[in-house]
Amino acid sequence: MHGVIVVGLFGARHWTSTDRAVLATVMRSVGLTLEGAENTRVLQERTRELERSNADLERFAYVASHDLQEPLRTIASFAELIERRYGQHLDDRGRQYLTFVTRGAERMKVLIDDLLVFSRLNVVREDPTPLDLAAPLQDALDSLHGAIEHSGAQVSWGALPQVLGVRSELAQLFQNLLGNAIKFRRPDAAPRIEIQVQPAEGQWQIQVRDNGIGFDPHYAERIFQMFQRLHGRDQYEGTGMGLAIVRKILEHHGGQIWAQSVPGQGSTFTFTLQAAEDGPAGGTTGPA
Repeated sequence: MHGVIVVGLFGARHWTSTDRAVLATVMRSVGLTLEGAENTRVLQERTRELERSNADLERFAYVASHDLQEPLRTIASFAELIERRYGQHLDDRGRQYLTFVTRGAERMKVLIDDLLVFSRLNVVREDPTPLDLAAPLQDALDSLHGAIEHSGAQVSWGALPQVLGVRSELAQLFQNLLGNAIKFRRPDAAPRIEIQVQPAEGQWQIQVRDNGIGFDPHYAERIFQMFQRLHGRDQYEGTGMGLAIVRKILEHHGGQIWAQSVPGQGSTFTFTLQAAEDGPAGGTTGPA
């Protein structure tokens, strides 16, 4: 029982079939309204429970990823110690087993590092502020200095604007996109990566174009999902988390990302960021 509808009459009256039909219609409308309100309340409660559950899972993933680093470092350290002190006493199979342990620990470290980055994006939220897009790009180039030198990659860009963003997250974004362009390069050509920017209705549209191996356009959406790999680990190392992290970063920044590619000719990743003000000029890095 939710309530009572009372009809007050100031005199004798005979209830007609029309009167009864009107009252029945009113009551059906009231009933439907109450039912809709109850469904909305249940849906809101389930949404709150789901949000609490997601928050708990995000905190668990963050803490678990962080805490797993210590035992993994212990495994790697003792594997290295065994190889250094007792390697000469092991036969070929023993050394092979030890190599498996070491490589497994290295792959696990990369995976845990990526999971920690991804989960941190869900747990730790920083407010975007106006910044020069050249700053996080330079941070990414500094982190990739060894890979750029080793591959002979050349990265060029034009004038870069000011955007609303978090420097560390945008540096991670550029590092993942540029790192992919360097990793998935053609064997017969050094990586050439070009960054272009154009305005788009209160936003900036940034393109990262490379001359790498490309991918089948059919997988243009799949590549942004967690743990999705288009190549075997024996061909290209990686966890399948890089582009998922990029998309998560852009979700925090209110932006989007999409990809286009021609197999054997390269790929273009386009993403959007909120505009602040125009920034300084561009540049180039890498061997001529």
